[in-house]
Amino acid sequence: MEIYPTLFPVVAALMADAQGRILVQQRPEGTAMAGLWEFPGGKIEPGETPEAALARELAEELGIAVDPADCVPMTFASAALGKKHLMLLLFRCVRWQGEPRALHASDLRWATVDALYDLPMPPADLPLLPIIAHMLGQIGPRA
Repeated sequence: MEIYPTLFPVVAALMADAQGRILVQQRPEGTAMAGLWEFPGGKIEPGETPEAALARELAEELGIAVDPADCVPMTFASAALGKKHLMLLLFRCVRWQGEPRALHASDLRWATVDALYDLPMPPADLPLLPIIAHMLGQIGPRA
């Protein structure tokens, strides 16, 4: 009998500004994958919908308010993560209230999709970049 890894579902936000730049945050020292740049988000708690989890995580990590109804499913990534298997659900956040601040991250950055290719990112985030570029109409030389 084959034993499958524990599924680890997480949510992440694609937030774009008026110039089409995307918000990413840098993982702080002392955490897994410290120093890597990622889309803001986090774990889905028991009893939460993915959209509610994302709204909660964005409030905790960035200090912004997001209505779960403004979190539109976009795509997903699947990757091995030790003894777990990560299922990263990416949502496009079309509206939020407040100015994002790095409450739990080392830094925040607004970057074009092309610039994201030059940042060190977790393995699960990288396959999302060409999909994001296509969906945002930013198909560049690396897409």
